[in-house]
Amino acid sequence: MTNDTAANNKSTAGSQAAKIALDGLWKNNPALVQLLGLCPLLGVSSSVVNALGLGIATMLVVMGSNVAVSLIRHQVTDAIRLPVFVMIIASFTTCIELLMQAYTYELYRILGIFIPLIVTNCIILGRADAFASRNPVLPAAFDGLMMGTGFAVILVLLGALRELIGQGTLFSGMDLLLGPIAADWTITVIANYKQFLFAILPPGAFVFMGFLIAIKNSIDRRLEERKKSLKPVTAKVSKRVRVTGNV
Repeated sequence: MTNDTAANNKSTAGSQAAKIALDGLWKNNPALVQLLGLCPLLGVSSSVVNALGLGIATMLVVMGSNVAVSLIRHQVTDAIRLPVFVMIIASFTTCIELLMQAYTYELYRILGIFIPLIVTNCIILGRADAFASRNPVLPAAFDGLMMGTGFAVILVLLGALRELIGQGTLFSGMDLLLGPIAADWTITVIANYKQFLFAILPPGAFVFMGFLIAIKNSIDRRLEERKKSLKPVTAKVSKRVRVTGNV
């Protein structure tokens, strides 16, 4: 009986982890579905290095804040819940900001105000209130990892599209984040490419973001149609009509 209970608990934990991962990366992606954090998403994603730097910073903050909120979820009353959450998020954001100043100062200067503005990112506060405050530490940490990863993936994808179309390169300036080892990572896709300014500026980010959302919606629609087509059709059975006895 004990082995059966342990197996059931393991199966439940595995299904919960799979659901959290699928929600964060696809079904409830904070950028493509919830449309949260659009200000840094559109403002910073002009290149891969900028997008990756902000994506990693946001992921670390959402993970740390989820863990902290989950740890104190039984000690915080509803009256002060949101202010406490904001203070926790601000503390982790300050730590990330100081780390970037120490190790990636040039990238920190490029990202500018968008690093401190992580405090106001609705993704982080939303996950702290909707998930971390109601679940144990491990699921809360995994939810933060998946939501942060989902946001970072879209951020990097948008940055790659804008850098490629806007400048004709990929992974330019990666040494600002990863150090001298990444100094030669720049890929020149189109030589002597004249910059396409629209792709680099925020209006271009809106257009590319719209394309990404449209592609996701199209994929979801096709998957739903395929699921319906594979669903077995139940044959209609004629009901027997009672003609005797009391009706």
